[in-house]
Amino acid sequence: MTEILVVTEHRRGQLDDTTFELLDLARTVAPTIDAEVVALALAAEAEALAAELVRAADRVLAMADPLLQSYDAEIYLPVLQTIIEQRRPALVLMAHTAQGMDLAPALAARLRLPLVTDCAAVQRRGDAWTALRHIYGGKLEATLTLKPAASVLMSIRPGCFAAAADAGKSAAVQPIACPDLSGRRQRRLVGFEAAALEDVDIAAADVLVSVGRGVGKPENMAAVQAFADAIGATLCCSRPVADKGWLPKSRQVGTSGKAVRPKVYLALGISGAYQHVAGMRNADTIIAVNTDPAAPIFDVAHYGIVGDMFAVLPALQQRFTAAG
Repeated sequence: MTEILVVTEHRRGQLDDTTFELLDLARTVAPTIDAEVVALALAAEAEALAAELVRAADRVLAMADPLLQSYDAEIYLPVLQTIIEQRRPALVLMAHTAQGMDLAPALAARLRLPLVTDCAAVQRRGDAWTALRHIYGGKLEATLTLKPAASVLMSIRPGCFAAAADAGKSAAVQPIACPDLSGRRQRRLVGFEAAALEDVDIAAADVLVSVGRGVGKPENMAAVQAFADAIGATLCCSRPVADKGWLPKSRQVGTSGKAVRPKVYLALGISGAYQHVAGMRNADTIIAVNTDPAAPIFDVAHYGIVGDMFAVLPALQQRFTAAG
């Protein structure tokens, strides 16, 4: 049976959310080619990571070796090259992260595989793969159609798919042997320093209240914060609000901020520039409030209200609190 191989990513013993986003994509496209979704865990303690993947994949491959404790291209490249040469998956997916951007081009060159990077969507059309990419900072969308090939490699933009760790699967875990890595040049990891969050991680929030230029002045931010608190939401913003310093950059949504995928996204006074929309268009439900009926934000919103945000907030708060 053909396979879609998902290269998992981990840091300090924890799987990254992008792994489960890749698995969500793989499960979506697998039926179109009658493929099995296979998750690959490369780690010193691969079995522990594999146990977290069994509910999200059809099969889990676990390769354990002390040299796989942390990412090192000098080690990962020959390992992945061997696995792909042996298994010949129809599609190889990895996240478009620092690791994926380092790995994917080199791996594609070694294996002479077609490669598309930074994909926001993937489909199978006939006997060819297509990939959607945002270009020119998200101003345009490009759909690329690849020539038919036995295997294709793609890196996927984080935040474009759901990160569900439990998809009701019950995968078998298959240990696989690590190739001989003796004599390989290695990098030495001297430590790990996590970037300090200025505030909160908006990408982890289920409900986001996002405020834009329409808030008017900094004195009005307190009212929007009170509304977000009342409905149990996290406050975020578009670029103009962050640029003015009314909220920290860590709360900015968009191509120069963060990509988010909440259950509910309330856009208050946001016109809907393409840079902002690229970072929130995958929210489950988008509610927009703007005084301009022609604002581009209404093109992506599921629900739209034309009016002043401060006049609308009391009614919205009442509806949200009534819904629990």
